[in-house]
Amino acid sequence: MTDLRLVRGARARQRVARHAVDIASLEGLDGLSIGRLAADLGLSKSGVQTLFGTKENLQLAAAECAHREFEQAVVRPARSLPAGSARLRALTEHWISYAQTPLFAGGCFWAANLPAYDSRPGAVRDALLAHREAWLELIAEQLRRAVGADDLAALDVELAAFQLDAVCTAANIAMRLGEDGAARKVRRVVEGFLRGAR
Repeated sequence: MTDLRLVRGARARQRVARHAVDIASLEGLDGLSIGRLAADLGLSKSGVQTLFGTKENLQLAAAECAHREFEQAVVRPARSLPAGSARLRALTEHWISYAQTPLFAGGCFWAANLPAYDSRPGAVRDALLAHREAWLELIAEQLRRAVGADDLAALDVELAAFQLDAVCTAANIAMRLGEDGAARKVRRVVEGFLRGAR
């Protein structure tokens, strides 16, 4: 009996967190409330309160849910390719798909939330920052591997990762505004780095 309650609780928590991601991608994490989520999903407010306790816990659960889904859609599929230039190209393609056909109702979760938390210390900012740092390190690692395999001329990989992330951020905005050609520009920038082959 207790095990079934735990399973139901975990499922309800996941359902609420996933809906919270959609709301936060549209309105930001500050737009979340336990009452709204309960009403949207036909749950009791006290039930949602029991699942998360505080608004901050709800925000953190939404951030982790978004991160898991991003990993599933963008990072994991690229792992089947060799590390280095091939994996960087795959990450680029999966990221383009993520941006063109958004996983979340409002598009990129981090584009919607990082600007609101970049100057606000606390657990939510720390979680969002950790996700961003993991993405930058993943890109940098592929560039390092490409340099190590002589697929790419030596370069400042941290700077290059920053530049590639900046291009993706700009392309995400362009795609959300309906601008044509943003995906093509991302590919051109990535290929510009990779054409620095030895």
